[in-house]
Amino acid sequence: MKTERRSVLKKLFASIVGVAGFGMAANAKAPISSPEKEVGNITEFQDVPLFSSYTKHGNMVYVSGKGAHTAPFEIKNHTEIVLKRIEDELIKAGSSMEKVLKVNVYLNDFADYQGMNEVYKGRFGSKPPARTTVAVAKGGIPGDTIVEIDAIAYI
Repeated sequence: MKTERRSVLKKLFASIVGVAGFGMAANAKAPISSPEKEVGNITEFQDVPLFSSYTKHGNMVYVSGKGAHTAPFEIKNHTEIVLKRIEDELIKAGSSMEKVLKVNVYLNDFADYQGMNEVYKGRFGSKPPARTTVAVAKGGIPGDTIVEIDAIAYI
């Protein structure tokens, strides 16, 4: 009975270690392949790639921060534009607003928090993503926008 239990425990431990990738002999022979990352539109700076509109790796999508960069400078209008740009990138990457797991919201002025929330609410379905909202420090958000949002989603 003791020997049988040890054998079962050894097999269990070996399978746990193998799953975690700690180098069991059988697993060491199998090459570990990672899918290539896919990127959306690349923004360049002085002819050098600077950032992508989104990056897709495996079943994850990372959407770069989106701003409105347009007048009028009113939080509800800007939030609507930004959320539409996020949604467009997610669709291009094969995802959707309902599959967003995490969102970061950057406000130029925290006084805009309530107005941003009025437009934001319900945009991600009945199970909204985790969210961080911050007001940026002196200097504001680049590109004359009053809100910027980025997102992480699955496919």
